[in-house]
Amino acid sequence: MLKLLAAALLIAGQSSLPIVTMNAPRAAMHLWVARSERSHELGLMERTRLDPAQGMIFVFGRNSERDFWMKDTLMPLDMVFIEHDGLVRAVFSRVPVLPPGTPDNAIPLIHARAQYVLELGAGEARRLGIVAGEKLTIPSLPK
Repeated sequence: MLKLLAAALLIAGQSSLPIVTMNAPRAAMHLWVARSERSHELGLMERTRLDPAQGMIFVFGRNSERDFWMKDTLMPLDMVFIEHDGLVRAVFSRVPVLPPGTPDNAIPLIHARAQYVLELGAGEARRLGIVAGEKLTIPSLPK
């Protein structure tokens, strides 16, 4: 019961993040904006589903090497690494869910250079036409 309540509070906290619309080649995406260290840590943890073209954009101060993982993530995701100018550097498709209780040091890292990282439901990047080398327009992102 406590785990369900904690998950509900976490999802509610994510839902209070600002939302932006960003165009992909085949459709518009609706993305929660994760700018703070805390929102970066939480990401899409505990979510069990996303609507089509829904996800999160992680905003960092500059281009740099980024590591992402699937800790406490309950659904497979696509991760899209984007440079400051909108160039899609890498797309990791259908990153699998890990068994509950996987120790931190056993969780694989997804790694690429980026200033922005999108997390979308598994298969969404392909469905939306997002591929490495594509240039996306980064919308104005609220603080």
